[in-house]
Amino acid sequence: MARQSYEQRKTGTESAAEASKELKRKKRMKLVVYVAAFAIFQTIVILIFSLTVMRIRNPKFTLTSVTVEDLTAAPSPVSFNMKLSAQVVVKNSNFGHFKFDNTTIWFDYGGVGVGEAFVAKGRSKARSTKKMNVTVELNSNNIPNNSSLESEIKAGFLALTGHSKLSGKVQLMKLIKKKKSAEMNCAMLVNLVTRAVQDINCQ
Repeated sequence: MARQSYEQRKTGTESAAEASKELKRKKRMKLVVYVAAFAIFQTIVILIFSLTVMRIRNPKFTLTSVTVEDLTAAPSPVSFNMKLSAQVVVKNSNFGHFKFDNTTIWFDYGGVGVGEAFVAKGRSKARSTKKMNVTVELNSNNIPNNSSLESEIKAGFLALTGHSKLSGKVQLMKLIKKKKSAEMNCAMLVNLVTRAVQDINCQ
């Protein structure tokens, strides 16, 4: 009877030890799963952060509207003089501000320079759009006589282009600074009859 009681106690002790080992093993497995899940979560967060916040893109630099303040055009002798007021936009989609330098917008007719506008240095805040107004005086002094200017003036429409390059730096969290630039290439059509600029197309 005593031996049987001893055997029962021994069996109970072994069962308790096995149960304790199994419990510890399950706890260790849970810990491993939690650590692995946390590591995967961290990796995903870092990846998303790298692809969104830390990804630095080139800002966009465009003309959004142009109005004619003064205009004279004649087919004989062929010539034009005009004063334009334009709204310039710097769109910054980055999570850091874009600080840009002074630049110039050159206006051309048929590849020949007819005027230029000055854009002062400034800053476009993170994920925002900065709007600026500039004025420019254009004339046909440098256009050769064999151009198609006479026929365009007679038709009442003048095709112009504006191009520029805006250079600066994007700054993230006051730690990362990266040089970026934005190029402007815009085409527009000036209606000489209504004195309105139409069909502004920027790329």
